[in-house]
Amino acid sequence: MSRCAEAAAVAATVPGAGVGNAGLRRLMVPRQASFFPPPVPNPFVQQTRMGTARRIQIFFLGIILLPIRALLVALILLLAWPFAAISTACCPEKLTHPVTGWRRKITQPVLKFLGRALFFSMGFIVTVKGKVANAVEAPIFVVAPHSTFFDGIACVIAGLPSVVSRNENAQAPLVGRLLRALQPVLVSRVDPDSRKNTINEIIRRATSGGEWPQMLVFPEGTCTNRSCLITFKPGAFIPGVPVQPILLRYPNKLDTVTWTWQGYTLALGIPVTDHTYEDCRLMISAGQLTLPMEAGLVEFTKISRKLKLDWDGIRKHLDEYATIASSSKGGRIGIEEFAEYLKLPVSDVLRQLFALFDRNHDGSIDFREYVIGLAVLCNPANTEEIIQVAFKLFDLDEDGHITEEEFSTILQASLGVPDLDVSGLFKEIAQGDSVSYEEFKSFALKHPEYAKIFTTYLDLQTSHVFSLPKEAQATPSFTSNKVSPENREESASDKKDD
Repeated sequence: MSRCAEAAAVAATVPGAGVGNAGLRRLMVPRQASFFPPPVPNPFVQQTRMGTARRIQIFFLGIILLPIRALLVALILLLAWPFAAISTACCPEKLTHPVTGWRRKITQPVLKFLGRALFFSMGFIVTVKGKVANAVEAPIFVVAPHSTFFDGIACVIAGLPSVVSRNENAQAPLVGRLLRALQPVLVSRVDPDSRKNTINEIIRRATSGGEWPQMLVFPEGTCTNRSCLITFKPGAFIPGVPVQPILLRYPNKLDTVTWTWQGYTLALGIPVTDHTYEDCRLMISAGQLTLPMEAGLVEFTKISRKLKLDWDGIRKHLDEYATIASSSKGGRIGIEEFAEYLKLPVSDVLRQLFALFDRNHDGSIDFREYVIGLAVLCNPANTEEIIQVAFKLFDLDEDGHITEEEFSTILQASLGVPDLDVSGLFKEIAQGDSVSYEEFKSFALKHPEYAKIFTTYLDLQTSHVFSLPKEAQATPSFTSNKVSPENREESASDKKDD
C-alpha cells in the first residue's frame, strides 16, 4: 500500500472524520460587519394592505375625482406647452449654451406656476421647510428618497433646475418639449461614451459659476419603498461643488404613490442600506430564474467592492444558485440540496462546509451567503497549488491519472463514509475511464466548493502527523508524490526531492 493510501486509511480513523456529532469541528470564519445581513431585507417591494371600507372609498371617490383630475392635468399640460416651445425655440437638442434673456424671464415664472397647479390638481398640497439655495451657493440638488414619478414635484419647488434624462424622453410628444424646457443633460443608451460625456457635462455646468441652471439629481438611481436610503451613485458629487439635499416625505395615511414592486439618518429617521440599482437588476433576474425576486438582493455595491467581484461574476453565481435551489421551497438551499448538487452524501465534513456558508446558522443558505461563501471560503482555497496537491492526493499509484477506485478511496476517507458511491461525481469529471490533471483542474476551477473538502482532508492528515512521535513525523509522507502531470517524466530520485 502506498503512503498516500496509508494516509487515507489513517485519516478515516482520526476523531472528527465522520464519527458522530461529537467529531464536528466549528471552523471559525471572521464575520466582518460589512457581511452582516442588511437592516432592510427588500427596499424594492411595496405591500399596501387595504380593508374593505378603504377599497369602497377608493372606488367611489375614484369615479368622481379621477375624471376631474385627468381633465385638469391635460388642460395644464396644454397650457404649458406653448411656453415650453417658446423657451426652446431655435435651440439645438443638446445645448452648448444656457437659455438666457427674455425667453427665460418670461417662460420660467409661468412654467413654475403651472407646475405647482399641476401637482395641486393631482391632490398634492406641498409644505416646504427651509430655503432653496441659489446657483452660486449650491449648483446641484440631491433628492432622496426616490420612490415615485411624483418626486418630480421637487423640481417644481426648486425652481425648475436641469435634470439628467434619457434621450428618448426628449423625443416624446408634448412631454418631451416640456422636458427640454428644463435644459436637461440627455443620456444616450446607444452611445458607448455617453456615461463619460454625461459626467463631463454635469461638471461643466456645476462649475460654471451660476451661468447654467442648477442640476437636480436622484442619487439612488432607482425607486424604493422609502423604508431606507439605498447607496448613492457618485455622479452628483463628482464635480466637488456644494450640493443642497432635498428630503421628500409623503405623510399619507395610505401609501398610494410608491412606485416599486410587490444606522438611521438624522433627518428622515429611516435606516440606510447598501442596496443599489444593481440589486434591483439581480432581483428581476432572480424572478426570471423562477426564484423569489428578493433572492437576488445581496447589497451588490458593498459585496462587489469587498470581495472584488464584478456584475458578470455575481450574475453567473445567481445562475448556479438557481440550479441548486430550484428544488427547494422559498429559494433557499438546505443541506440536502447542497449535498445533491455536490453529488455527495450528508456527512460530518459536508456539514462543516455547509456551516461555513450558513453565516447566520439558520439551517439554510441564501444567495448572499452563497456569494460570500464562494468568495471568502472556496475561491481562496481553489489555487493552482491546492489543485495540484489535491490531484497528487488522489493519484495513489503516481501514474498521472486518477481512476474511479483511487477517487473513491480518498473521498471515502475524507468524508468518513466507507460505502460512498462516487460514480456519478467521477463521471462528471472524467472524459473516459480515468481523470487527467487538466480535466481535474478544469472541474476544480468551475466548482470551487470542492476545494474546501480537499483542504479539510489535508487538515485531517496534518492533525494526525503532528500527533505522532517525532521520529514518526520524519517518515516521508504523501508529499513525495509528483505535484502535477508536468513532472511525469522525472526520475525516481527527482520525485524524492519534490
